[in-house]
Order: sequence, then C-alpha cells, then structure tokens
Amino acid sequence: MFQLNQIKPLTAPMGRTMISAIFVMSGLNKITNYAGTSGYMESMGVPAGVLPLVIFTEVVFGLMVILGWNTKLAAFALAGFSIISAFLFHNNFADQNEMANFMKNIAIAGGFFFLVAHGAGAYALDNRKA
Repeated sequence: MFQLNQIKPLTAPMGRTMISAIFVMSGLNKITNYAGTSGYMESMGVPAGVLPLVIFTEVVFGLMVILGWNTKLAAFALAGFSIISAFLFHNNFADQNEMANFMKNIAIAGGFFFLVAHGAGAYALDNRKA
C-alpha cells in the first residue's frame, strides 16, 4: 500500500522548485525584455531604476530557495516581494484578472512564509554539516 511518507523527502525540493521557478523565469525574462519591463514599471508609477534590484531579487533569491541555501532568508524576501508586487501591480480589484493575480501573489507569499516557519526540508544546502 502506498504511504505518503515514502514521497515526503521529494516533496520539499519539488515544492521549493515549483514556488520559486516563476521568479527565476520572470527575472530572466526581465533581462531579455529590459526596455519593455522598465516602461511597464514606469506606467504603474514604479521608477525603472529599481529594475536591477527586482531582477536580482527574483533570480538570486529564487535560486537560493530552489537550492535550499539560506532558505528562510530568501523565502522571507520573496514573500515580501510578492506582497509588494501584488499591491503595486495588481490593485485594480474591479478587474477579475487583476484580482486573481493579486490573490496569486498573496498565496505565493503564504507558501514562502511556510518555508520561513519550517525551513527548506530535505535535499537542501541548509542541511549540510558545518
């Protein structure tokens, strides 16, 4: 009979990868579409000068969570990033699509807060012996 504890060690790296891949991919896309992204940010009232910080946050912290390295710090940063992004870019609650994107960001932040509370789990660099 199948036991959930048989796959438990795989759920942590799978979860870390699934929740973080969107940030890594988005950050890399911002590099290849730098002008378009900076224009969009400015149209939303966000200075384009913060785009390098946004790219760094998405790519570096996203990879940190995937690898399970300083996971709690990286997850906390990405939770905050998700919440800030929700309020800056998805605040038109009259539009159902924007409301869905807002709630997606809040849900992702919730997942990151679980990582902050419980750590990276199995197959993480955080588990290395000193």
